[in-house]
Amino acid sequence: MRPRAWSDRTHELGELFAALAFTDADRAPLSADQGFARWVDRTTAVRRAGGTIYLIGNGASASMASHMAADLAKTCRLHTQVFTDPALLTALSNDLGFASVYAEPLRRRAREGDMLVAISSSGASENILAAADLAREARLFVVTLTAFQGDNPLRGRGNLNAYVPARAYGPAETCHAAVLHHWMDLMEAADRG
Repeated sequence: MRPRAWSDRTHELGELFAALAFTDADRAPLSADQGFARWVDRTTAVRRAGGTIYLIGNGASASMASHMAADLAKTCRLHTQVFTDPALLTALSNDLGFASVYAEPLRRRAREGDMLVAISSSGASENILAAADLAREARLFVVTLTAFQGDNPLRGRGNLNAYVPARAYGPAETCHAAVLHHWMDLMEAADRG
């Protein structure tokens, strides 16, 4: 198989960025600008109330969650939390099963009005779905970032859902990173405005 040219890759990413689709809790479509505006409004409300923004994911998505938690705390004065401490992850996985690694800490720490940002390329990871379900029950505002199949189960669990039709991890993760950075840039701009 011949390696893809850089111009092919950037063209593919441009098409994926243009295809970014937001939906609300009722699966009603929103434009990208409407989706980001709702996200920023809700994030501002969480900060005003002294709430917490939890970010979760697996693998590269966990790295993105950690990266964004640090950037949002530093740049946007938000209280953020991730659950990627190795001792916590291994204890919860060993004692309760991997499906509980995010839901259990959320059960103990999250408060009504907080926000959960759930990042999953497949939108089918059991531990991410369990956390999103718990967050909805606890009345957190849930934002999902997914890819692959448009009807993935996580996409229907958020108050706000961002989906890109990428079929492979590299493009999906690149798009999710760009979406997260755009959210942060909008928050930073709102602070200055």
